Amino acid sequence: MARPTIAVLGTGGTLAGSSASATDNVGYTAAQIGIEAILAGIPGLRDLPLASEQVAQLDSKDMDFATWGRLLARCQAWLARDEVQGVVITHGTDTLEETAYFLHRMLDTAKPVVLTCAMRPATSMSPDGPQNILDALAVASAAGAQGVVAVCAGVVHDAVQVSKVHPYRLDAFASGEAGPLAYVEDGQVRPVRAWVPTAPRALDWPAGAWPRVEIVMNHAGAGGGMVRALVRDGVQGIVVAGTGNGSVAQPLLDALQEAREAGVALVRTTRCSQGPIVRHAGETLPASALSPVKARIELVLDLLRPPARPAPGR
Repeated sequence: MARPTIAVLGTGGTLAGSSASATDNVGYTAAQIGIEAILAGIPGLRDLPLASEQVAQLDSKDMDFATWGRLLARCQAWLARDEVQGVVITHGTDTLEETAYFLHRMLDTAKPVVLTCAMRPATSMSPDGPQNILDALAVASAAGAQGVVAVCAGVVHDAVQVSKVHPYRLDAFASGEAGPLAYVEDGQVRPVRAWVPTAPRALDWPAGAWPRVEIVMNHAGAGGGMVRALVRDGVQGIVVAGTGNGSVAQPLLDALQEAREAGVALVRTTRCSQGPIVRHAGETLPASALSPVKARIELVLDLLRPPARPAPGR
């Protein structure tokens, strides 16, 4: 019987980056090395049943909906194969949390999908990418593992909770108040809470146009000019990252109310890094427990859902 296969999908990022100097971990160029070359350079992988594919080659700050569509399609294709136990995705750190949440909401699978990354380029004197890949493969192979997760610096985060919290250190991600799902210790996965299954939306990702949703932030002296400009420019949805418990300054709130009257979909969340909004009576804007960037993805998916058909006779 053939051994289960792990599919490794490359999308670029720092993990595939290169620099002119081995001591330069900041001034590098991301997405320069292909996934096959990266895997070939990691000792011990030659004997593992791996398949690899280069889905994209970009700096994740440039991640877009079109790339998400390709990545989703390739994940679905690999996961549908009986011999594939799970999928590992190499990804840049900047938008990893967004891609993870997107896949969490679009994939319908009981197999694990593991995003991993690096904070140092492949040419660094001590790159972290190879160990992160080994840890991701351990998670993808672990008994009982499921859902979309992120693995960085030996810590496993679920797609809903994960966020990048530091611009430079190797352990750059956190899971807020929920805490990590598991730890990878010398190739062994030690879960500390239950795996989170995918929660797919019943819709197809469009091949062409997608809804335009932007994020605005409340702050001292916030006004409504940006919102009004977005409405004039044809925005379809706005996520407002409120202060504290999702509070919004009155000038900004007035502009948001105007936008809603013009047919723009609105969602309110908080710019605080931990804790969801506590809903209360008298709210004028719908609230989300997600971070602003993940609330944006959820609103995009809401806008993709076809309108309900009227009941017969109405």
